[in-house]
Amino acid sequence: MSIKAKRFRAQSIHHLIDGSGELGSVVRMAKLLQRAQQHLRAGLPAEIAEHVYVGGYREGALTLITDGAVWLTWLRYERQRLLTLLRQLPEFEAVLALNFKVRPVHPLKAPAYQPRTLSSEAAHHLKACADDTADPKLKKALARLAAHAPDDT
Repeated sequence: MSIKAKRFRAQSIHHLIDGSGELGSVVRMAKLLQRAQQHLRAGLPAEIAEHVYVGGYREGALTLITDGAVWLTWLRYERQRLLTLLRQLPEFEAVLALNFKVRPVHPLKAPAYQPRTLSSEAAHHLKACADDTADPKLKKALARLAAHAPDDT
């Protein structure tokens, strides 16, 4: 088995992102959706704007994502106003429909910190077990565990 060198040269990051490279269309779509998101949030009431996200644009249909069914109902009632608002942007003049989806956002919860303490009595028992054990590895492990108890001096 032989290893052949590739004859392709590395492309500059500017070439990849500026639109002529492979990532150009992805970057253009991301910027387009970000612009729609900002325009939509500016035109919505403040209590609703924070619950609406632009999800994607495909074949003339813009997908709006919300984090609750209450906001979905409101969006459905305001469909025509939202279309008018979005068509103010030149890139979205051709929007034919709006698709709505509910995707609840669950914030990441850090597990509650539960400090563990070792009582001095438990440490005393661990030390006694370590003293009575012949296995050096087990003896060392038990002594290490016993060392976790707070010093009562």
